[in-house]
Amino acid sequence: MEEQIGQYDVAVLGGGAAGLTLALQIKRARPETTILVIERQQHPVPEAAHKVGESTVEIGGRYLRDVLGLREHLDNDQLDKFGIRMFFSAEGNDDIAVRSEVGHAVLPPYAVSSFQLDRGRLENFLAKDLAGRGVQFVYGKVDDVELRPGGRHLVTFTPNDDDRARQVEARWALDATGRYSLLKRKLGLSKESEHKAGSVWFRIGHPIDINDWSDDPQWQGRIRSGRRELSTNHLMGPGYWVWLIRLASDAISIGIVADPRLHPFDTMNRFERAMEWLREHEPQCARVVEQHQDKLQDFRVLRNYPYAVQQVYSADRWALTGEAGMFLDPFYSPGFDMISISNGLITDLVTRDLAGEDITELAAIHNQMYLTIGEGWFKIYTNQYPLMGNARVMQAKVVWDTAVYWAVPSLLYFHDKIRQLVDHPQLVWGLARFQGAMDHVQRFFREWDAVDTSANTRTFASFYDYGFMKRCHIGLVADMTTEEFDAQFAENVRLVERISGQLIATVMADDSTDPAFLAQVEKWRADGELMRLAAIYQEDLEAGVVEDAWVPSR
Repeated sequence: MEEQIGQYDVAVLGGGAAGLTLALQIKRARPETTILVIERQQHPVPEAAHKVGESTVEIGGRYLRDVLGLREHLDNDQLDKFGIRMFFSAEGNDDIAVRSEVGHAVLPPYAVSSFQLDRGRLENFLAKDLAGRGVQFVYGKVDDVELRPGGRHLVTFTPNDDDRARQVEARWALDATGRYSLLKRKLGLSKESEHKAGSVWFRIGHPIDINDWSDDPQWQGRIRSGRRELSTNHLMGPGYWVWLIRLASDAISIGIVADPRLHPFDTMNRFERAMEWLREHEPQCARVVEQHQDKLQDFRVLRNYPYAVQQVYSADRWALTGEAGMFLDPFYSPGFDMISISNGLITDLVTRDLAGEDITELAAIHNQMYLTIGEGWFKIYTNQYPLMGNARVMQAKVVWDTAVYWAVPSLLYFHDKIRQLVDHPQLVWGLARFQGAMDHVQRFFREWDAVDTSANTRTFASFYDYGFMKRCHIGLVADMTTEEFDAQFAENVRLVERISGQLIATVMADDSTDPAFLAQVEKWRADGELMRLAAIYQEDLEAGVVEDAWVPSR
């Protein structure tokens, strides 16, 4: 590269998780593709105290395990996750056993499992694997990309070990530079997000086990198989949640995520301040951390992490993936989901283009699909943080959010339908119905929270207690013909509408005499969209389709 400009099919700008997995997916799909990865940080990187984003859910688990073929690495060097788990505030948060809880009571099947990741461990493995496949690495800073729609793009970079700028040409420029977002800034594609939140986090080099926080036999007996410590554990209160994620390196990741309107960022943006914040809001957690804070590995902050984007893929042969495009919220660990979906769509475009196909129309369709999915998922988080202090509302929200995630987007991904939606208009129509229900139910949760005065403690909701959730989760890996899939997808969309109507009808039937609640019920009765969902529930109920009573009582 000193003597002449190197030429590649693909230049991946950034060698973190998003860029490395994208390079691997392209290589697996088209082994002859020549790929250059330009990454600022030399491999191997630190295992645990490297980057945030350690937890995956079902789509990300499927991507890593099955699409990329990383099963052996995941089994041997990472941790099998015991699902998400929520603990809601109660009695000063001094005793976890009195807090209402939502999560798995039994281990889900491995085929639908997800993982807790030491990010450094994963990235080191991927870098070594890619080098063995012939992918070239340069460690340095990407300075600029001159996009040339009619020819190869010109990438300028400066190696870490040399202050002289170098250049390479590539047919495809794939931006995985994370929050640096090189192409997004260059092309003016940034877009503000209505959702506002900030986070601080740190790693402790000790395997803190949340199951040791109480010896109450009833609380201990809730788990019939599996280990609580291997869940992505959430400690929740008004306007905030705290994560606890165990890692295979025997470290634990602990983070505070909060709405800055309720918890100003400068009350937690240093480790000492974060500990003071924990002592006030999560005293039991603070006491445990204090016992091991001499093993502190790092402390990181992000003041305002969510953001959107105007465009991610172009027929001019550039694309954004991972945090170079958009970032939602870590509450349900969607980061690897978005990487999984994005990398799949990009791989489809790259391989088709390198095979000589015209991707002009497909690039526009894939771009719009990804933006629609991301913008739809933003609604799960936008203006929802104040609800986190309401155990009853949040239990219902977590169950609903999880069920519909398994029922629709996960089903589409597990059966490789997202990149094929253009050829299946009935799936697009079903996805639109799903998004409509999402919009109205997320608004309903906010309106319900505003008038709900219940106080739930010591309850436990296990995901598999509800038949529809178990069906949707295990059903992700069912073998289906195209016709069977179409029928199952339609049934799942109807399920989403039915349990939405069940939620609305159940809450409206509360025996509360509070004037504010009764006034809100009258507003709901006048809301045509909510009543449409309630009518679907009633229609199915009369037809003998009955779901479990999953909405918590007063």
